[in-house]
Amino acid sequence: MNRLGRCLLWRRPINPYSASVRCQSSVPHDGPPITETNRTEATKKRFWKEVKVGRRQDAYTVMLDHRALKTPSGNTLLVPPQKSLVATLVAAEWENQETLLKPHALPMTSLVSRAIDAMVDETTRAEVRQALLPYLDTDTICFYQDYPPQLVNLQAQHWDPLLAWARSTFNVELNTFDSLLYNSQPDETKMKMDQILSTFDAWEMTAMERATYTTKSFIIALALVRKHLTVEQASLAAQVEVASQIQRWGEVEDTHDVDFHDVRRQLGSAACLLCSV
Repeated sequence: MNRLGRCLLWRRPINPYSASVRCQSSVPHDGPPITETNRTEATKKRFWKEVKVGRRQDAYTVMLDHRALKTPSGNTLLVPPQKSLVATLVAAEWENQETLLKPHALPMTSLVSRAIDAMVDETTRAEVRQALLPYLDTDTICFYQDYPPQLVNLQAQHWDPLLAWARSTFNVELNTFDSLLYNSQPDETKMKMDQILSTFDAWEMTAMERATYTTKSFIIALALVRKHLTVEQASLAAQVEVASQIQRWGEVEDTHDVDFHDVRRQLGSAACLLCSV
């Protein structure tokens, strides 16, 4: 990993959903509500037999043995009627859990819970905006290198068009850098991006948060939420440096391939959260 990669890694916050579940599951009785998500996190075992999608309060919910799935905070996991696909995907995650729970295989449940438990609150969304805006100063796609040739070509292929889209679509200035020192985007750009994020609803903000933390790029995340990029295009843009290393030295088994699928799983779940079907 080069200096840029090491520099950016420290900026990745802890996943809010994962952190809350770990804390909650360790507190007995007088702590948070005993819900399916908390119980599953604590036991790491499947305790349900049947999973299906149901209707409640003019919304979709996921039923485990005829009981509605609840979030870590104890809220019933209710999905708006225009997001039936989201409910179906959450149900599929729980159906595909076998004897032992695989927490990484519940990305949609994590996102929907985050939206319901936190992002419905305007103050929380404002706090998330302030946490995401600094990623503009360290955005992955704004740091160019002039060597090796494989990396230069991939930067031009995946980053140049994306920066051009952001500049023209939002009428902002975006600087690019070749050094890690004294880099920042204009205050006017940050203000404009903050205004854009302020229009996001709970679902869009949840997807934006997940995509930014996954890619270390505000611009890639914004393009995904705005549906300018597909999941595959966003993944390729986020992994330009790794792709150049693979071209030069070959793929490292159980490392590059794991990262390849993890990025697509995280970005895919964020994109699905925005589906209106």
